[in-house]
Amino acid sequence: MAEAAQLSCRSCGAPLEQVFVDLGLSPISNAMRRPEQAGEAERFYPLKTFVCGQCKLVQIQDIESREAHFHGDYTYFSSFSASWLAHAEAYVAMMVERFGVTPSSQVVEVASNDGYLLQYFKQRGVPVLGVDPAANCAEAAWSERGVPTHVGFFGADLAAQLVAEGKAADITAANNVLAHVPDINDFVAGFKLLLKPKGVATFEFPHLLRLIEANYFDTIYHEHYSYLSLLAVERLFERHGLEVFDVEELKTHGGSLRIFAGHAGAHGPASDRVEAFRAKEERAGLDDLAAYADFAERVKGTKRRFLELLIGLKDQGQSIVAYGAPAKGNTLLNYCGVRGDFIDYAVDANPHKQGLLLPGTGIPVHAPDRIYQTRPDYVLILPWNLKDEIIGQMGRIREWGGRFILPLPEPIILE
Repeated sequence: MAEAAQLSCRSCGAPLEQVFVDLGLSPISNAMRRPEQAGEAERFYPLKTFVCGQCKLVQIQDIESREAHFHGDYTYFSSFSASWLAHAEAYVAMMVERFGVTPSSQVVEVASNDGYLLQYFKQRGVPVLGVDPAANCAEAAWSERGVPTHVGFFGADLAAQLVAEGKAADITAANNVLAHVPDINDFVAGFKLLLKPKGVATFEFPHLLRLIEANYFDTIYHEHYSYLSLLAVERLFERHGLEVFDVEELKTHGGSLRIFAGHAGAHGPASDRVEAFRAKEERAGLDDLAAYADFAERVKGTKRRFLELLIGLKDQGQSIVAYGAPAKGNTLLNYCGVRGDFIDYAVDANPHKQGLLLPGTGIPVHAPDRIYQTRPDYVLILPWNLKDEIIGQMGRIREWGGRFILPLPEPIILE
């Protein structure tokens, strides 16, 4: 276990003095347990974030090593989300057209999971290589999609090894992983080594500005070491000789950025979109610590209103279940103290989660059909970023008068 008092910025090294939000104690968000472990003690850790006064990187207090989060029993498999697969396929089509990716190109994805994205490059005859520390996900990538995957944590050493093996990249993809690395400098340094001189690296990450504006505090959990703005990322990349030359705003995860980066000076001046996003973050005050000051109080207010909603429904004798067993859902439930006295059970389409218990709350996870068998009054959607997909899949609950609840940005019952 790392020192609980990690108080220097993981990006620039400046002292960390301003708390962003403190969500109390929480278990590791994806540490689901087997039913026979229900009576065993469970470890809870501080879930406390800071904002760096120098580079403005929002980051969590170091608690556990990366190996505690990403291992051979990892339960998140990207391919179980139809909307995420569609997102990946559209990304590949865009990259092929925009950057002229051909069968002579080399594409490397870091945090490639079960090959959900690289399969679409492979279908076009483009050589691919995945990198992921979860051996079970890597096995699924190869056995189900034919995507070769190196099992390990990415950083400068692994990048140098891959280059020596002839895997220098024309294109690298890193979706929703930049936030997941404790040593963010070593991670970014790896891309500097891996990219060919004109190579293009893309990174997708939830945008800190959307987290603040929409009150998405549940995206804070121990797997996420950092919460990223364009401002903080550009300062990080500059330190490693990389440069952002374009950016897109995405709807994924409640509002994300996709940045395009390469070696400094290799792709010309930054696009107008980069300038526009810099200006947007400046107007929001993200380079001023005052912009981060009231977030914690807004989170407390949302907690009270969420509990008021659930208490009111339970007082009326209504039954409530949860759809999804995402990490963000476990942050929400543990921070708000919502357990089996509110939620009868959860369901998830991922069979790797079915039959297990949610960390901290011990709520059992079943297959989605359980909802049609028990006909609950309300279904709480924990992965709110997939609400349209879930409502489409579970619309039959309206046949018996069932209704959906969204917890954030403000708890509401959907009409």
